[in-house]
Amino acid sequence: MRPRGRGERESLYFRYPHFDGPKRDSARVQEPTDTVVIVGAGPVGLVAALTLASYGVRALVLERKSTFNDGSRAICIARSSLHVLERIGAVAPFLDKALGWTTGRTFFRGRQILEFQMPHSDNERYLPMYNLQQQYIEQYLYDAATRSPLITFRWQSDVVGVSHASGGVSVDVVDPGGRYRLEAPWLLAADGARSAVRGHLGKRLKGENYEGRYVIADVKMAHDYPTIRRALFDPQCRPGGTVLIHKQPDDIWRIDYQLTDDESADEATREDNVRAGVAGVLAEIGHTGPWDLEWWSVYAANTLALDDYRDGRVVFIGDSAHIVPIFGVRGLNNGIADAHNIGWKLAYVMRGNAGEALIDSYTPERRGATLDVFANASKSARFMTPPTPGWRTVRDAALSLALSHDFAGRFANPRQMTPHTYAASPLPLQACNDGAGAYPPGAFAANARLDDGTFLLDHLGPGFTLFVAPDSRDIDAIERAGRSLDGLFRVVPVDAAATRNAALLVRPDLYVAASLPTATTDVVDTLARLLSTASKGRT
Repeated sequence: MRPRGRGERESLYFRYPHFDGPKRDSARVQEPTDTVVIVGAGPVGLVAALTLASYGVRALVLERKSTFNDGSRAICIARSSLHVLERIGAVAPFLDKALGWTTGRTFFRGRQILEFQMPHSDNERYLPMYNLQQQYIEQYLYDAATRSPLITFRWQSDVVGVSHASGGVSVDVVDPGGRYRLEAPWLLAADGARSAVRGHLGKRLKGENYEGRYVIADVKMAHDYPTIRRALFDPQCRPGGTVLIHKQPDDIWRIDYQLTDDESADEATREDNVRAGVAGVLAEIGHTGPWDLEWWSVYAANTLALDDYRDGRVVFIGDSAHIVPIFGVRGLNNGIADAHNIGWKLAYVMRGNAGEALIDSYTPERRGATLDVFANASKSARFMTPPTPGWRTVRDAALSLALSHDFAGRFANPRQMTPHTYAASPLPLQACNDGAGAYPPGAFAANARLDDGTFLLDHLGPGFTLFVAPDSRDIDAIERAGRSLDGLFRVVPVDAAATRNAALLVRPDLYVAASLPTATTDVVDTLARLLSTASKGRT
């Protein structure tokens, strides 16, 4: 929503582009059979398209709107997501524009009870977290996508039907020129929490709905507080409630404040009430200067997911597959991880480098990540928005204790997002670490700084990369064996300290496939068997 007198896309800081619908021609009706259809041009769909294109696979992106999403929406980009953006060639403008941060502060009744630092060292290329409005996220990803001849967009294209077809998917589309049908070998549903694809296939999210509701408001103001995440519990402006404050580029501040049980969403989102709510928060933090209201919306905390993120040749990614509470900034970052995970796997299958069983690993890995998010985010949600009087009593007791005992402040730590470890994945090749290293198979690879000033992940190949010590005796034999994988495997000698004395096999999506005391040609043989596996029982 925007203030009275301002157009739907009339922003104080961002110029929304307008995208016309596709022209009517024969090419619009039917795409080549080697093209993946992606429904949704939000961050998750765009990362999926860029990942596919990085492996030479075509993507057609369908988006029902004529421009990017309005409002800041998802704003926090985690370190692991920056590595993905680097991998797909889109990271540069993010680093130029986004505001990095490492610190969070929590206040109870006006007094600071906690200051936390997210883990960070000079051994990392990126900071733990960056703030950037979603419009910019979509703009930068779209700009990267338009540089690829393999990615095509069709704006103002509404998916009104999806059905399984022999060897693929049938997609019915309505655009300004009329209705038509596409036949695609695969479809990635990245069309958000109200996914039309999910509805057309009769899929339903399951899980818990939380009572806590928040107004989110973007405010433009000159305010000199650093880029530090602030959480206010039981402030004077919202007695018994919670307020979150994030600084963003262009003097835009994101303010989230909790509604009381007797406040209806309709009343709370009236402009005069939003202005009053924002004014109260600004008075609480001591801002006496001018400010202007940019945009606002309302949301509730939910933990919902599909039972299976795949239905035949349709794969659900991002909010179409799962909805998580915002606490700990997990929604966008988990969606990016979904897109990158399925992107490389689907590319391998489309190019004939792997059997379809590789796609079967997507749900166990990414739904496992969702359940891990639920476990952590649910704790945060219960603390931020206690679901019962009993929970509120316990929460307030912990906060009160923190006023005089530092240890109790840790109860208010939001447990920021960290990459999930695929401990139960069907894919890790070998989990036989034998204590030789500290990289468990299925974990996101740490980006160690090397002696030459580069970082470990700078040396990744396009496929699987085996990092070994320069004096490893079988390097030549492994390299010769790896040639049979047609460019999907490379060996990189690095200082053993960078891999903590392990031979480290890293997947295309930056996750550890194996952490071994020593590397032999068995690694190549096992990888070849995995990639040649034929799918059984799925079509």
